[in-house]
Amino acid sequence: MPAVPPAALRDLRPSHTIGRFPWSSTGGRWSLRPRSVAALWSGLWIFGIGDALLINARVGNTPWTVLAQGIGERTGLSIGVLTIVIGLVVLLAWIPLGERPGFGTVSNVIIIGVAIDTMTPIVPSPTSLGLQVLQATAGVLVTGLAIALYLSTHLGPGPRDGWMTAIHERSGWPIWKVRLAIELSVLVVGAALGGDIGIGTAMFALGVGYVMAVWLSVLTALVR
Repeated sequence: MPAVPPAALRDLRPSHTIGRFPWSSTGGRWSLRPRSVAALWSGLWIFGIGDALLINARVGNTPWTVLAQGIGERTGLSIGVLTIVIGLVVLLAWIPLGERPGFGTVSNVIIIGVAIDTMTPIVPSPTSLGLQVLQATAGVLVTGLAIALYLSTHLGPGPRDGWMTAIHERSGWPIWKVRLAIELSVLVVGAALGGDIGIGTAMFALGVGYVMAVWLSVLTALVR
């Protein structure tokens, strides 16, 4: 069996920062080059697909979806609609952090919620536990790619990601550790409201930050 090249192993190490890419914005968070916008919107829609995969796996939702589901049980609103509403509310928390919104922030609030409600009726709904766990794993991998892709455009983080990037920049903590702390905090609140938690929730909360950071490294290697 051939040995794995050391360079390939380095590409799988989690990145501690969000680098610059050919599709990254070069003129600020409102500089709308076509390929920047295309990468942004692709990443946001892919995120909706990943979230839908986790929802339909029915072995535990993402922490933010757990929160939306818990609120939905009390309001009757869909997860997609509540994802948009929660995104708007979370933006208020940017004020003490001094984070600035951008085109990506506005797009994030709208597109992810629409994508979740659009894709949930389409993606599979497996019934065996093995396939459910496999689909949840795919959901985490897809969502991690989506986060890496839309953050790499530098058009502004989403409402939830603004917490992550602001704390990362001010503290110097690895970005995946910051993401982990945020996801666990939201999970506690969502579970208290009655949202569905399970192995998929744990996989996402513990793994998405790391997966995102690995995807950033892979994207960097692909554009060298």
